[in-house]
Amino acid sequence: MRLVREKIILGIDPGTTFMGYGVLKIADNKPSLMAMGIIDLRKYGDHYLKLRRIFERVSGIIESYLPDEMAIEAPFYGKNVQSMLKLGRAQGVAMAAALRRDIPITEYAPLKIKMSITGNGQASKEQVSDMLQRLLHIPKEELLPQLDATDGLAAAYCHFLQMGRPHLENAYHDWKDFIAKNPGKVKGG
Repeated sequence: MRLVREKIILGIDPGTTFMGYGVLKIADNKPSLMAMGIIDLRKYGDHYLKLRRIFERVSGIIESYLPDEMAIEAPFYGKNVQSMLKLGRAQGVAMAAALRRDIPITEYAPLKIKMSITGNGQASKEQVSDMLQRLLHIPKEELLPQLDATDGLAAAYCHFLQMGRPHLENAYHDWKDFIAKNPGKVKGG
């Protein structure tokens, strides 16, 4: 594993009710918690207002912590197409906030994140939270009741664990890179 002197990773757990985030600082290849929290979207009835709020808050988090990279949980496929569409939009808006600042993004499947944190791809949110609490020495009183926060932190921690691996196929370095890797998803690109 190559030694990383210092790096800040923003992890995002996309959601349309709560969007979780966690910020890790890596110094001398050791992770430490900088921040974690949620973006509470319950008071916004209109989906487009939720998307605007996600963009504003993720942009604010980026301005506050100046992450070098973003790790985001990829949406899993569910039966409800409308829910998937809304979740995908929320994820896309969070990604746009990072891309606007030329922050490389890596997507991780929920199974990959759970597996990297707990060793079990079917682990519960509580198990992921408990393991992160131990790994990062987080006092119990600093944990939020919404497990979306530790899910966002889990994405960042998963990315930290993957950093020594040479190639991440879903990493985007800027808009041109995104378009080049996704020609069928972009109109006029």
